[in-house]
This record gives sequence, C-alpha cells and structure tokens, in this order.
Amino acid sequence: MKLLMLGGTEFVGRAVTEAALERDWEVTVFHRGHHAPPPGVRALTGDRTGGERGLAALADHAGDWDLVVDTWSGVPTAVRDAARLLADRAGRYTYVSSRSVYAYPAPAGLDEDGPLVGGASPDEEGDVPYDRAKRGGELAALDAFGDRALLARAGLIIGPGENIGRLPWWLTRIARGGPVIAPGPRTAQLQYVDARDLASWILDAAAAGLHGPYNTVSRPGHTTMGELLDACVRVTGSGAELRWTDPDTLLAAGVEPWSGLPVWLPEGELYDALHQGGHARAEAAGLRCRPVGETVADTWTWLRERGGTAPQRPDRPTVGLDPRLEEKLLVL
Repeated sequence: MKLLMLGGTEFVGRAVTEAALERDWEVTVFHRGHHAPPPGVRALTGDRTGGERGLAALADHAGDWDLVVDTWSGVPTAVRDAARLLADRAGRYTYVSSRSVYAYPAPAGLDEDGPLVGGASPDEEGDVPYDRAKRGGELAALDAFGDRALLARAGLIIGPGENIGRLPWWLTRIARGGPVIAPGPRTAQLQYVDARDLASWILDAAAAGLHGPYNTVSRPGHTTMGELLDACVRVTGSGAELRWTDPDTLLAAGVEPWSGLPVWLPEGELYDALHQGGHARAEAAGLRCRPVGETVADTWTWLRERGGTAPQRPDRPTVGLDPRLEEKLLVL
C-alpha cells in the first residue's frame, strides 16, 4: 500500500505514519517542515493555506497513492484544495473528523445518522468555528472522493504524542505528588480513543474499502475517571493522594470542566455528547481500544523521554488547574 499522509509529524498524523511504516507501507508525508517526520518516509514540503502555490510540491510529485489520510482542523478550503488535487491520483481519502460535527446538544448514544451542524461549507474561509471547520472538511472530502471517502469522527484522543495537554497534564501534576484534586465521582464513565488504536483502525478500514462516517471512539465506560487517575498514580510512582471532590463544589469554586480539569465533565448535555456517544458501528468494523493502563503507562514513558514536557499545539489553549485554585480547594 502507498500512503500519502497530509501532516504526519505530530500526534494523530504521526501515529498513522508510524503504523503504516510498521506494515511496510510506502509512505509520503506532506507537511510544513516545522517538525521532522519519522525516518523512512518520503517528505514533501508545503503550506496548505497557500492555495495552489502551497500545494506545488504535491502537484509536481510524480506518482499516485492508494490512500490519503488528512487530519486538518482549520479552514475547510485547505481540505477542498488538497482533495480536488488528489481525486484522480489517490484511491481513497480518509478525513479525521470529529464528533463535534453533530448538532448540539448530541444526546447519549447518538450514532452516525444524527443531525449535523448547520452552515458548514467546503468553501468557508477566515475564522471558522471548530465544528463547522470539521464538517466543512467532511463535505470537501465527499465532494472530491464520493464513496471513496471515509470520515473518522473521533472524540477525545489521548496517548503518546499528545500535543493538546490533557493526559500529560494529569501525569505531570500527579507526578509531583501530595494531595491532588480529583473530580468526582470516581465511577464517571469516560469515552476516548488512543491515537495508536485510531491509526490502526484507519489503515484497516481503508484497506477494507470502508466509506462514510464512523464514530471512532471507545464504548462509553471503557474506563472511568477513577481508573484513569489511579493509573496515573501507579505509573508515576508518586504516591499522590487523590482528593475526590464533588462536581458542585468544583463548579462553585470556578473550576472549568474539560480545560481546568482535563477530560472531566459533570453530568449534563456536554458529558452526554463527549463521553456517551454511539460507538457500535466502528466497533463492528474492527475498532479495538487497548486498556487504559497501557495508554497511561506509554504516555508517561514518552513524557519522560522528552524530559517531562509535552509539545503544545500553538492553535490550542493550555489546559490544567491553576495551582492557586487547587490550594483553595484542598483546604475546603
């Protein structure tokens, strides 16, 4: 198989690239040159926001591909332009989308037939909200590739290489030891996918000729908040004391769910949308999610190899609880 990875140097894109290399696929990476791609790939450099000029290296490259994988989350025109350029040169196109494309609020159990966000277009430019950007990217892939397009609608993605900061923040905080504010209840169900499991499924699904939308997430309750944080304590060996705190207390103190305490959401519409989504179609199509302990342990190993500091995407805000607010909560 011959893969063209649009991106391929960070997190999900890199996981796809490395998974393809492990299968002895021939891999070409098209990227902006900000980070070195994995060894063993053919690298092409360009800027997708630069229109035809930015795609010149792709246009001038001789050859074609069995599969294109695209993780773009910015303006949909970048997906539109790349997909149109590659429509006659690639067999299939997989766009890594998001469950954010569903109209909010997305009820628990919502499957791929749920209502979608309105107003999205492949031609949108400028400061496009994330949900419309991802839906616009889907439409661009479908316009160019039709039933050769696969839409992988991911939710929360964690694992080695994470450049958003959610699991790295928990590991770093817990590694410092001492009492740690933990958002209750311990039994709260979580739904996510390890980037490596997502990458493997994408390659398998494309090779099998799958197309259309799939919610690429674990089953709800694949793990719990308690199991996730217990695993962080265990792998760091810090002996940190998890102080489980009622959600109402956290909210009253001004703690921001999802960003202040990453991954955590109190019960409600947003929790249903992000941790209770329909997963059956992707599971039936072969998506397998490794145990949370493995994801946590491997992420901790990767963090230590980097000196304890995770990369941070410049287009995403940093996450984590303000230490001063944590101190106040610990004395309540």
